[in-house]
Amino acid sequence: MQVTAAQLGQILKGEIIGNPEAMIQRPGKIEEAGPGEITFLANPKYEPFAYTTNASVILVSRDFTPKQPIKATMIRVDDVYASITLLLNEFGGKVERMEGVSTNASIHQSASIGGGVSMGHFAVLEENVEVGQNTTIYPQVFIGKNARVGKNCILYPGVKILHDCVIGDNCIIHPNAIIGSDGFGFAPQDDGSYEKINQTGNVILEDNVEIGANTTIDRATMGSTIIRKGAKLDNLIMIAHNVEIGMNTVVAAQAGFAGSSKIGKQCMIGGQSGFVGHIKIADGSKIQAQSGINKTIKEENSAWYGSPALPYNDYLKSYAAFRKMPKLLKRIHDLEKRLKDLEK
Repeated sequence: MQVTAAQLGQILKGEIIGNPEAMIQRPGKIEEAGPGEITFLANPKYEPFAYTTNASVILVSRDFTPKQPIKATMIRVDDVYASITLLLNEFGGKVERMEGVSTNASIHQSASIGGGVSMGHFAVLEENVEVGQNTTIYPQVFIGKNARVGKNCILYPGVKILHDCVIGDNCIIHPNAIIGSDGFGFAPQDDGSYEKINQTGNVILEDNVEIGANTTIDRATMGSTIIRKGAKLDNLIMIAHNVEIGMNTVVAAQAGFAGSSKIGKQCMIGGQSGFVGHIKIADGSKIQAQSGINKTIKEENSAWYGSPALPYNDYLKSYAAFRKMPKLLKRIHDLEKRLKDLEK
C-alpha cells in the first residue's frame, strides 16, 4: 500500500507539518525506520529518536513541541495510539482467511456447524459441538464434547477447548491456548497423599475476548470460570478455577490468578503479576508488573506496585528509602564507632 502524507492526514484528520507529498509504503519503529516508512512518537522516552529518525513521516500529538529540527514530515493528531492502530489496520498484516473444510478434519456426526465455517487439517470436533457461522478453525484445533463456539471466531493452530466450555462471538484464541483444563484441586489425606477433586464446572469466554498463545484457563470446580466481555489476555497467563476476569480488563504476559479471585472491569494488569485466591480487585485497578496482590483491593481506579503490593505512590517512597539503606547503615556504623570513642 502506498499513500502520501497528505492522504494519510485526511484519514487521520491530522495537521501536516512538512512535505505533504512524502510517500509512505509501510510503518516502522522510530529508532529503525527509513525512507518510505511512517513511525510515531507517543512515549516521551523515545523523543530523542524523533530528531535522528530516517522515517519519511512521523505521527505526533498536537501538543508536541520539538526541541530540535525534525527532518521527517510530521502529522499532528489528537490521539497518537488511536491513529497508529488505524494505520496498522490500513497497512494490513492480516492472515489470509482459510476457505472450506479440510477432508482431514474429524467432525462428529452430532456436531453442528454454521454457514461459512472454515476448518483446517486434523481439527477435531467431538459430540454435540456447536460452531457459529463464519468461524475459522485452524489445523489441529480440538473442541471437546458439548462445547459451544460462537460466530466470527478465530481459533489458531493447536487451540484446545475442552468439554462443556462456551466461547462467545468474535473471540480470538491464539496458538496452543488451553480452555477448560482441570482446576488444581486435591484433598489432603491422612496418609499424606492427595485425592483428586473432580472439576465439574466449565469455562465461559464472553463476546470479543482475545486469549494469547499458551495461556491456560482452568475449568471451575463447580459453576464457571468466566472471562467477561471484551477482556484481552496476553501469552502465558494462568487462570485458575472459578476465577472471574472483568469486562474490558487487559492482562499482560505471565500473570497468574489463584482460584476464585475476582478481577473487576477495566483493570490493567502488568506482566508477571500474581494474585492469591479468594480476593476481589476493584474496577479500574492498575497493577504494575511483577506485583504480588495478597489482599482484596476495594478502592476503584487505584494503582498498586510491589510484592506484597502497596499503593503506587507509597511503594515509590518506600523504594526510594530502600535504595538509601547501604548509606544509612554505613552512617549508623560510623555513629556507633564515634559513640564508643566518646565513651572511652
